[in-house]
Amino acid sequence: MDMCLDHDTATADILIVDDKLENIRFLSDFLSKQNYQVRKAVNGQAALMAAKVLPPDLILLDVNMPGMGGYEVCENLKNNPETASIPVIFLSAGNNVADKVRAFQVGGIDYITKPFQLEEVLARVQTQLTLQNLQKELKNRNDQLQNMLLALQNTQAELVQKEKLVNANRIAAGIFHEINNPLSFILGNLPPAADYSQKLITLIQLYQKSYPDASPEIKEFIEDIDLDFLVPDFLKLLQSINTGAERIRSVVNALRIFSRMDESGIKPIDVCASIDSVLTILHYQLKLKDESIEIAVSKSYQEIPPFLGHANLFNQALLNLLQNAIDALLLKIDRGTQEPFQPTIWIDVRVTDEQEIQLCIKDNGIGVSQADEIHLFEPFFTTKPIGQGVGLGLFTSHQIIARLHKGHLSYQACPTGGAEFIIHVPINRDAKQLA
Repeated sequence: MDMCLDHDTATADILIVDDKLENIRFLSDFLSKQNYQVRKAVNGQAALMAAKVLPPDLILLDVNMPGMGGYEVCENLKNNPETASIPVIFLSAGNNVADKVRAFQVGGIDYITKPFQLEEVLARVQTQLTLQNLQKELKNRNDQLQNMLLALQNTQAELVQKEKLVNANRIAAGIFHEINNPLSFILGNLPPAADYSQKLITLIQLYQKSYPDASPEIKEFIEDIDLDFLVPDFLKLLQSINTGAERIRSVVNALRIFSRMDESGIKPIDVCASIDSVLTILHYQLKLKDESIEIAVSKSYQEIPPFLGHANLFNQALLNLLQNAIDALLLKIDRGTQEPFQPTIWIDVRVTDEQEIQLCIKDNGIGVSQADEIHLFEPFFTTKPIGQGVGLGLFTSHQIIARLHKGHLSYQACPTGGAEFIIHVPINRDAKQLA
């Protein structure tokens, strides 16, 4: 018998399952001569054990066996993820259509009736092994394409985020310079304005004391302007203007710290100062539902040494994580809750025994489902409603912490609800390790 065998299929591992030893010997001798590796099992339990320990490339399975029959064996194989992909060819003395249909229903891929011709068995074995090899090759190609797609998505996300950071820094620099000059002018002139006002008020009071009997015209004007109310209210007004201007200056300074517009490259980072600057920028977002609900922020800072890093990018990662916490709290409020609920963000910073800075950002918001947890740091994955997120925030934060700062960003669910993101960054890193 002269048959041309495919090189890949000729070395395949075949498991023959039959309770009749003469059938096993007959097929085993023939297939071994075709250079196949052949294993044998005389009952269903032995077949399941052999397939689980070392999955074969193909199984020749007898239908009628005592105890566990071939159909039940096949169902068990297909229900086990480890063996579900093994092709099964049924061998049977029956030629009933119903038996053949049952064989395909339980997961068989072919059906050979006894007595069979060896050439037919070989042809069908070769066909199924070839199909199996093609499926494996197709899966490998698909995996390669998936990896290429993921790499392209990562590159695209990095480019998008870099462009966003460049634009954001340009805008921040412009805002800082445009606001800082007139703001400095206002703050510089408010003290003398308050001093002049106080002197003018003192002068008016002296006139009132020296000339208590003012003219009817002056008395009428004093009544019209309600001088007794105007004087203290005017001083409060000046104080309010000064408070507002100082608030603007604090926001601008936070913006400068956040973007580090006056610095470039790798610099020492004060983690606590970075967090505070980001919170200042996000201050207006901590008041939800037309300021009727305010997010509480609980901070626990240990004394933390500065560490070398990319300051503006590290601040961007913090901004993304805190923004994510705010969004989760807002989503929980929108969906409603039966129990009393105080939206809160907890921030904890400490140094670990491994000489790493550990920064935890926890919220009691909507949380993340178990199905979504494994996808959190993938590019373009988002759990937010359509139009409210592009899925780059957590991915970007992960890239900044892991790739640029050689640290680690992880997620863990909170038993009481909500989410917690944990940053670990090494303290003792030199600039060369971060370049």
